[in-house]
Amino acid sequence: MERRTFMQKSAIAGASLLTAGISKASGLKIDPIAEKPFNLNYGIHDGMFRNNGGANFVDQIKYAYDMGFRAIEDNGMTGRPAAEQQKIGETLAKLGMTMGVFVVDKGGNDENTLAANKPEHLEIFLKGCRQAVEVSKRVNAKWITVVPGDFERDLPIGIQTANVIAALRKGAAILEPHGIIMVLEPLSDSPNLFLRTSDQTYEICKAVNSPSCKILFDMYHMQKNEGNMIHNIDLTWDEIAYFQIGDNPGRNEPTTGEMNYKNIFKHIYNKGYKGVLGMEHGNSVKGKEGEAILIKNYRDSDGFL
Repeated sequence: MERRTFMQKSAIAGASLLTAGISKASGLKIDPIAEKPFNLNYGIHDGMFRNNGGANFVDQIKYAYDMGFRAIEDNGMTGRPAAEQQKIGETLAKLGMTMGVFVVDKGGNDENTLAANKPEHLEIFLKGCRQAVEVSKRVNAKWITVVPGDFERDLPIGIQTANVIAALRKGAAILEPHGIIMVLEPLSDSPNLFLRTSDQTYEICKAVNSPSCKILFDMYHMQKNEGNMIHNIDLTWDEIAYFQIGDNPGRNEPTTGEMNYKNIFKHIYNKGYKGVLGMEHGNSVKGKEGEAILIKNYRDSDGFL
């Protein structure tokens, strides 16, 4: 019996027992695990299905495929050995799955900022872009995450913005020949960060004016920083190349916070989005039970047709 067929039968049998137990314990009605792909292309990350798929990321990818997911993302891909990157890429190709984002390496310097116009910071960024090209070849990646770094308090905002644009144009020149898109991610983690809102990111992408510089619209961060989700997605739509997911508060899967992801997903689907939506969040419940609940919550939120 092929491994995947065995896993499917084992998973379905195990899920029936598991979900029955969950229903009794929590009152949730969780259907047996379905294999149908989701309407949108949600991308899992390492550790999300560790309890069912195992500690090895490749095994988690295969498990996620059996559960209907068709994409992954991995912020730390550049830190993996080349042989492991190759194996992940081969697994994705065999299963017909899509590689989502990984983060451009900062060379161990988390304080690196493009807004300050420091040559050493620019070189770290450009070196990361060159490295990303090589990693992308191994895993067949199309998108890489770029965070411009901290706000430079000694410079006017217009000067900082011009510095960031100039740096990103140089990065785009490295990536464009390879069809790789750096997606700029505005964040809510710290008030020190330069890039904070979708309209600010939109302005920068327009100024860089490259198919290799677009927006990563992380809906968790944008809910915290600006709200008005569907409206702001529409305003910046032509520069968005990638989405990430996380409910607020808590940064867990959809249905666990205040955001109406069913309506948001329906809107994105109806606009014709075909890319990856990275599942950059935690599991609201730990263990195997939590992984089954996560799948159920995605099935519920994805059930807009």
